[in-house]
Amino acid sequence: MPKEEKEFDQIKYQNEYKKKNYDRMELLVPKGEKALIKEAAAALGQSVNEFVYSAVKEKLIK
Repeated sequence: MPKEEKEFDQIKYQNEYKKKNYDRMELLVPKGEKALIKEAAAALGQSVNEFVYSAVKEKLIK
């Protein structure tokens, strides 16, 4: 019986890469503030993750 070639699983690869290279955090904000954060991030052309991470980095540097 010939060996069956496995297809490359892009989603699995991405999930494994993220697990290996990143830590996850959960952020809880009061109701309604999520929309404000999304709007502020969009106004700067950033994702919410980029926006929050840059704000945290800024606080750490000061």
